Amino acid sequence: MIDYIALKHVGPASSMNVNFAPKLNILTGDNGLGKTFILDIAWFILTRTWPQLPALPHRGKDIQPEIEFRKVWKDGLTKPLKISYHFRSQKWGWESRDLSHNGLALYVRADGGVSVWDQTKNYSERIDAEGVDKYFPIEAIHFSSNDIYNGISKADKVLCNGLIRDWVNWQYQKKDIFKIFTNVLKILSPDSIEVIKPGEPMRVSVVDARDIPTINLPYGTVPVTHASAGMKRVLSIAYLMVWAWNEHRAASAILNQEPTKHFVILFDEVEAHLHPQWQRTFMPALFEAVNILGADLKVQVIASTHAPLVLASVETIFCEDKDKILNFELQKDNVAINEIPWAKQGDVVNWLVSEAFGLHQARSKEAERAIEAAEAFMRGDMEALPDSLKTKEAIHLELQRVLPGHDPFWPRWIVRVEDKVS
Repeated sequence: MIDYIALKHVGPASSMNVNFAPKLNILTGDNGLGKTFILDIAWFILTRTWPQLPALPHRGKDIQPEIEFRKVWKDGLTKPLKISYHFRSQKWGWESRDLSHNGLALYVRADGGVSVWDQTKNYSERIDAEGVDKYFPIEAIHFSSNDIYNGISKADKVLCNGLIRDWVNWQYQKKDIFKIFTNVLKILSPDSIEVIKPGEPMRVSVVDARDIPTINLPYGTVPVTHASAGMKRVLSIAYLMVWAWNEHRAASAILNQEPTKHFVILFDEVEAHLHPQWQRTFMPALFEAVNILGADLKVQVIASTHAPLVLASVETIFCEDKDKILNFELQKDNVAINEIPWAKQGDVVNWLVSEAFGLHQARSKEAERAIEAAEAFMRGDMEALPDSLKTKEAIHLELQRVLPGHDPFWPRWIVRVEDKVS
């Protein structure tokens, strides 16, 4: 679990500080302000590996890029730790005794891939010639969307069988795991009508000898290889959550140790490929799914979103003591990360015009401009009117062009303006 991150001379600003809540953290803000960057930094802190490219440091005289952070380690906070960038080696340098995340970590990336870290499997402890404990990171598993379905092998080792093989194997030979997987799919389904329910595997090609898992949907049976983009993303997340937890328990048994109680999920663009009705259920369902894996698992979620329905969806589970909304803002050529005080907005329109998204109005840009001109005209603020909307008649014609007849602004305009326009 991550308590805070403080950055100097790396990323979109000269300095960035983020204090995380222990359970749910939702990152909002415009494109290009560093939400994905912070998720990448969080992954690096947790695993000592980068999900893709390393963070690019700033350069210049007397500049020393640093990443300072603090984590929760075995139910207690670590002391603040620092990672510095070494320009000579062109690498971010760790002290040998800096510890990685003592549990599971899952990073659902926006490119469709997923990274998985298991401290039990991906980290080794050795004793050097002087009898000093040293910790050596082993590269996390970075799945492309293809890897998730077809598996990953390295040298003579199979790192993961992939969704297609594991699904069929669980379905026919490992009923306990398959029951958990089936329940996770049910929880993550878009609604009670369109439940993701496994069907019987089938062959789909004369050149592919595998039996392909299927899902039974209201309109028929669909092989997972032919599912929609949104369905594939949720199937991938469900599979890797169950797979990572099952692999961790197996590794813990081999090492004669207790399974972890810590699970961190990093999630970039929660709403990607999801219909609005799915966006408003997915985040609460994600916490329920983790609870299916282990009732005593402590989960921290750090997720970015551009969707107001994702914010609306967490209103029933949000706890001010354990959760935060962190908004990335551009302030005078600098990026600032500010916590937004929690308040239920109720309606998705209210979320759009809240601090989290910052729209003046939940309408098209042209409609917003016309209404602002109309409001300025009603106030008598003629200097605020744009050149093309200087008269009552011009404003009225523009309102007719950009607003529907039932828009709630019409009564205000018609009643307030003298000599009603026809």
